[in-house]
Amino acid sequence: MKHLFAVFCCLLVGSLAQANQLTFRVDMSRQTVPAAGVHVAGSFQAAAGFGANWNPATTALTDADHDNVWEATVNVPAGVYLYKFVNGNGWPGAELPPASCGLDDGGGNVNRQVVVGGSSVRLPIVAFGECATQLRFAVDMTGQTVASGGVHVVGNFQALAGYGTNDDATAIPLLDDNGDGVYEVQLSLPAPGRFQYRFVNGSTLAGAETVPAGCGSPDNSGTLTRVVDATAAVNTPPALCFGQCTACSGVPPTGYTTHWWNDAVFYEVFVRSFYDSNGDGQGDFAGLIQKLDYLNDGNAATTTDLGITGLWLMPMMESPSYHGYDVTNYKATEPDYGSMAQFEAFLAAAHQRGIKVIIDLVLNHSSSQHPWFQQSASSPTNAYRNWYLWSPTDLGFGPFGGSGWHLRNGQYFYGAFWDGMPDLNWRNPDLKAAMWDASRFWLQKGVDGYRLDAVRYFVETGSTTGDTPETLAVLEEFHDVIKAENPATLSVGEAWTSTRAVVPYVQNDRLDLCFEFDLATAMITALKQGSAAGLTSQLNLVNNLYPRLQYATFLTNHDQNRVFDELGSNVARMKQAAALYLTMPGVPFLYYGEEIGMAGSGADEDKRRPMQWTAGAQAGFTTGTPWRAPNANYPQVNVAAQQADPASLLNHYKKLIGLRNAHEPLRKGYYLPVSTASAATVAYARVYGPEAVVVAANLGNSPVSSLALSLPVSTLAAGAYRVVDLYSGQAAGTVTLDSQGGFNSWTATLPALAANQTWVLRLQPSATLATTRPAGAALTLALYPNPGSGAVRLTLDTPAAAPAQVQAFDLTGRLVHSARFEGKSYALNVSNWTPGTYFVRVQAGSAVAVQRLVVGR
Repeated sequence: MKHLFAVFCCLLVGSLAQANQLTFRVDMSRQTVPAAGVHVAGSFQAAAGFGANWNPATTALTDADHDNVWEATVNVPAGVYLYKFVNGNGWPGAELPPASCGLDDGGGNVNRQVVVGGSSVRLPIVAFGECATQLRFAVDMTGQTVASGGVHVVGNFQALAGYGTNDDATAIPLLDDNGDGVYEVQLSLPAPGRFQYRFVNGSTLAGAETVPAGCGSPDNSGTLTRVVDATAAVNTPPALCFGQCTACSGVPPTGYTTHWWNDAVFYEVFVRSFYDSNGDGQGDFAGLIQKLDYLNDGNAATTTDLGITGLWLMPMMESPSYHGYDVTNYKATEPDYGSMAQFEAFLAAAHQRGIKVIIDLVLNHSSSQHPWFQQSASSPTNAYRNWYLWSPTDLGFGPFGGSGWHLRNGQYFYGAFWDGMPDLNWRNPDLKAAMWDASRFWLQKGVDGYRLDAVRYFVETGSTTGDTPETLAVLEEFHDVIKAENPATLSVGEAWTSTRAVVPYVQNDRLDLCFEFDLATAMITALKQGSAAGLTSQLNLVNNLYPRLQYATFLTNHDQNRVFDELGSNVARMKQAAALYLTMPGVPFLYYGEEIGMAGSGADEDKRRPMQWTAGAQAGFTTGTPWRAPNANYPQVNVAAQQADPASLLNHYKKLIGLRNAHEPLRKGYYLPVSTASAATVAYARVYGPEAVVVAANLGNSPVSSLALSLPVSTLAAGAYRVVDLYSGQAAGTVTLDSQGGFNSWTATLPALAANQTWVLRLQPSATLATTRPAGAALTLALYPNPGSGAVRLTLDTPAAAPAQVQAFDLTGRLVHSARFEGKSYALNVSNWTPGTYFVRVQAGSAVAVQRLVVGR
C-alpha cells in the first residue's frame, strides 16, 4: 500500500502536464435538466484546477450533440477520486447513487469512486443516480514482495471500462487500504459479459502472474488467464492468492504491529479546569500532581483509581487566551499553570505511576501576539515576513466559509480560525526549522508524544485550504523529526472530517493515530435510535480502512457538547456508550469529567468548566473564585459522591478500564463482526492469541431473550471454550468452535440481555488445544523434534489434496512465519525464533490442524 500511495502522492504534487485525462459521462434522459445545467463535484476538483473540492457549481458537463449524455473531461494526476453528479449547480440537485456502485462515507452519503493510474480514463455512461454493472477485482499478495510500481490488473475488459487499451499494465492500479495484503479495485462496465484478466505485480506485463491450468483459460494468444462472468449487478470474484487458484488463508491476518499506545487508556485534561492548588481559581500543574492518584495511583493491586495510563494535556504553552490554542512561546509553559520546573515535576510524577503524557502541539497557527508575528506584521521587508501568509488584497477564501484574510497595516494576512491566530507559512524553511526545534524541545523534556491540532489545514494550495498533498508532506517530515528524537513518540491528529478522508493521515509514515469522529457520531446516534445497523456499518468501515487498531476512539471532546448532554442525561445510555468504546478496537480517549457524567454545551467555555470533585464550595475545585463557575448540579454530580456508590457511572468506568487493562484481547485483539438477528444489538469479537472477547450490546429499550450469536471464522483453534461475562463475573456456558475457528447461532446461558446492557464475554479454551480440528476436517499434524531449536520437521499423515498453508503464531497472536508447501512434509527453521511456545497451524482446503511447538536453545 505504501508503495502505491507514494507513487500517487509524487504525481499529485507534480505538474499537471504529467496528468491524465478523466472523462465523466452521465445519462440525464430520465431527468429534467434545469437552466443551470449538469455538474460533477468531488475530490478531483482541486487537482484538476477548479479551486476547492466538492464544489457543485464549478465543473460543468455539456451535451453538445443533444443526446442527453452530458460529459466533461478534466486533467488529473494519478490517484483515487470520489465524485457525484449534480443536476443543476447546488447540492439539493446532487444524486445519491446506490451503495453497490459507490462508497458510503459512514453517514449514509454515497459517492462514486474512480481510480486513475498511468493512462487516460473515459468512464462508461451511467444513468443519473443509478449503477452500471460493477466488477470488483481482488488479489491476495500474501507471500509476495510487492513491486514499487504497485499491483495492477489487465485483461480484455479495459477498453470497455474506459481504461485505454486492453492489457495496459499501467492503467488500473489496485489498492490495499487497510494493510491486510488484499489489493482491490471496483470498476463500472457498460454491460454484462465474460471477461479474462490477470494480476500484475508492478506496472509492466513482465510482472504478470502465471495463472495455473486449474483455474486458467487461454486468451487469443494462448496465455492462461482468469475468467469472470460479470452477469450480476455487482460481481465480486474471490480474492485468491497471486498466481494460485486458492485463497491464501481462510482466516484474518494476525501479523499486524501494536505499540505502547495500544495498551493505553488516555484521559484528556484541560489543565485550567482540573484542580487548583493555590486558590487563584486556575487549575495548575501542582493541582494535577495532587490528583494523579485519582487517575492512577501506580499500584496495580488497588482498584480505587480510574486506571488511566495516558494523559493528553490540552495546550499548556504560553498563551494570552484561556484555551491556549494561540501560542506566544513554543518553549515556555503557560504562567497560569506554573513554571517549567513544576511541569517537569508533574511529568516525573506521572511517569512514576506508569502514566504516559502527550501534550497539544499547535502547528497550524501561532498567536497574533507571538514575537514572530509582531515582527512579520511590522514591515513587508522584515526577516519574519514570510513566516506567515500575506497578500495585498483580500483573497476571499477560508476553510469554514467566508474569508480567512484579515487586514493589518495595509495588507492582509491569512488566519483560517481567527484574526488572533495567524496561520504559519510551512513553505518557509526557517519557520519549519523553528517548529521542528520546538518539537524536539518537549521530547527532550520527556513528554511521550503530541496531539496535533487542525492537521488538515497546514499548507494551502491556491484556494484549497484542507487535505492538500503539501500538508501530508509536512506530516511526513514531522514524523521523521520526532521519531529520530524518540522512536516511541506518539502522534495523534485532529483531522475532523469523514473517515475515508482521515485515513491518508495515518498512512505512509505520517501520524500514528487520528481521532475517529464518524465512529463517535455513530455510537451516539445508535444509542439515541436504539438501532445497531449504522454503528455496525461504521465499525466495519473503520476496520477495513485503517491500519489495524491505529485510530483513536472517543465520545466527545472539548470542542463538542458533552456526551452526557447528547444522550439526554440518560445514565443507562451513558454507561453503554462507555462499554462500547472501551471494548472496541482503537486507542480510547476520555474527556475529563465524562466518567462522572459532567454536563456542558453551548459556548466552548461551558464545555470546559471546572472538574466536579465534591459537593463543597466551588465543587472542590478551588478555594478561591474559579475562572469559570462550575455546573450548577455539582452538589449531586461529583467524584466523592460517585466513589461511594457501587452502581455509579464512575465505578462503571473504573471497572471497564480495569477489564481493558487486564485483558489483552480488549487492547490488542483484531476485530471481527459477530452477527445476530436482533436489530437493536451490536456485536463484535476481539481476538488475540489463543482467546477472544465477544461483546454484545443491546441498544434498545426492551430486553433481548435467547440472543443467538454467530462468528463465521477466526484464528482460534477448534474445540470447546469456557465463556464468562467479564463484567458480571457470571459463567455464560460453553461454545464449541468449528474447523474455521467460528460458531453458529450460539446462545449464552445468561438471563436476557437487558435494555442498554452490554455483555463482555471472554472465550478461553476448556482444555489443551487439540492437535486436529473436528467437524470432518480430518488433518493430522506432527512436529519433530518438539521442543526444537533448529530444523523442525512438520509432517501430515497423508499428502494434502491441495497446496497447504503453514502459519506460526507466538502466544500474543503475532504471525512469525507463513509459507505454502505441497506434499506431506515441510521443514520449519526455528533457529532465529525467540525461545518460547508457539502455535503452528496448517490448512489444506477446508482441513485445519493446530499443534503447539516449544522452541528452546
